[in-house]
Amino acid sequence: MSNLILFDDPAIRPALLPFTFTRPVADIRVGILTITEKWTLKLRTEPSFLAESYLRVKYPLQLTTDNLFINGAVCPTDELVDRIKTLSLGESLISPGGLLLALRTDRNPTEADQLLDIPQHTTTFDEPVPTLRQLWSIIAAHGNQLRADFTLITAGRQSQPITDPFTRCYAPENIFLEEGATVRASILNAEDGPIYIGRNASISEGSVVIGPFALGEGSMVHYNSKMRKNTSVGPYCKIGGEVANSILFANSNKGHEGYLGDSVVGEWCNLGAGTNTSNLKNDYSTVKLHSYVTNDLVDTGRMFCGLIMGDYTRTGIGTMFNTGTVVGVNVNVFGSGLPPKHVPSFSWGGAQDGFSLYRIEKALRVADEAFKRRERLFDMVEEDILRAVFNAEQANRSL
Repeated sequence: MSNLILFDDPAIRPALLPFTFTRPVADIRVGILTITEKWTLKLRTEPSFLAESYLRVKYPLQLTTDNLFINGAVCPTDELVDRIKTLSLGESLISPGGLLLALRTDRNPTEADQLLDIPQHTTTFDEPVPTLRQLWSIIAAHGNQLRADFTLITAGRQSQPITDPFTRCYAPENIFLEEGATVRASILNAEDGPIYIGRNASISEGSVVIGPFALGEGSMVHYNSKMRKNTSVGPYCKIGGEVANSILFANSNKGHEGYLGDSVVGEWCNLGAGTNTSNLKNDYSTVKLHSYVTNDLVDTGRMFCGLIMGDYTRTGIGTMFNTGTVVGVNVNVFGSGLPPKHVPSFSWGGAQDGFSLYRIEKALRVADEAFKRRERLFDMVEEDILRAVFNAEQANRSL
């Protein structure tokens, strides 16, 4: 097997900010798995990454004399995987629109924009390929990816039984529990899509879960919660209230009442009690989102689109977000009223009194405390990434 490298397409990465401030494109979660995890399972090999330089300590690049570069924004399909396996050295695959999907080469590029300069025999791959090109494409692709990931993860395996006598299951053949998962006095309805409950995850009393739905390893659904279809909760999260067509990446909390709809929440976030999102405009027009590429609002073409929240961001009790709000990395939002449609990274404040720059040392201390609550170490690798994002934000504000 060639040396697998997932690369950040320079034309796509900026469109997926704020999530790509703190990770390569391929580490975005869509469906049950991250794109990295999908390729790892499909090709049965661990990748390295061609990402931004400040991310390379955490996401290193490893080069050999036979490198297989795959676009980190592309989700694998069986047809694409089969075709990639037949690539010869010096051969590449592109989409009908010209997007570089994969390249096998003996060259050792250290920047993504160097890939197109490598001499190659180019072949067009005509089959449809799920690709994250914009923030809202995460939401658009999520339902189908959740189903595909369920099939990938559970193929040829046996679910653990649900032994609780007070839990009611509809279409139990579409429900899969990993070892250590528990369900108590809840309703699981998998008639319209599968339900996946990860290792040592739990669903508490009085909850209603509608598939497709996924709960990651060590995560918890609090009691009396309503988990609507196309919702995926990553590892080590706590979720409650009402959630629909949304994704939590990992290590994030929404433990209280409040509605989260058609939204994507990064890692190490915390939504205070009563935090609510709007995902539908009163006039039923399509939702516009802030673009980090144009620094302006762009039309998503979607009627439903809620909150986009970068890593390490937190909200106070009773926080409300307007339809199509984009919040950056390490933001603290609190107070009454609706914040603006875009809150830049390292902001502190709310709609009533406005926002100021979140002091970096205080932000790092809060991040360290969040890691300790999960018995994790907030080390210099994580700190350096946040300092790089902070410095970039300061530079952007001074323009």
